[in-house]
Amino acid sequence: MTYDEMKRALAMVDSPIEKLEMVMDFGAHLESVPDTAVCSEIVGCSSFVQICRDGARFYANADSALVRGIVAIIVAMVDGRSASEIKNMDIAGEFATLGLNLGAGRLNGVNSMIRFLQNL
Repeated sequence: MTYDEMKRALAMVDSPIEKLEMVMDFGAHLESVPDTAVCSEIVGCSSFVQICRDGARFYANADSALVRGIVAIIVAMVDGRSASEIKNMDIAGEFATLGLNLGAGRLNGVNSMIRFLQNL
């Protein structure tokens, strides 16, 4: 699923709980990480999170259903982009437009994922 498809789907839901359920569904459909991908564990997340790259394609792993969905959204935002393109993106601002009701701990993890991507 592309980021634009995810964003459109989330925009059609008003309930904060239903939005988070949708996010978890995004995570349930993450593509498997190919053996050729290089993975990095994201420091600063309370859950185990890996962001993996194979050329310009991004993949992810996480040990929590909600976090898996969050990282699915974030890697969909950057998939196919170069490091310089990612550095110039406002990933945090775009993520905020999704209107997800996340606690401070989850937002710290989101910021750690974004920081990692913008420092590739």
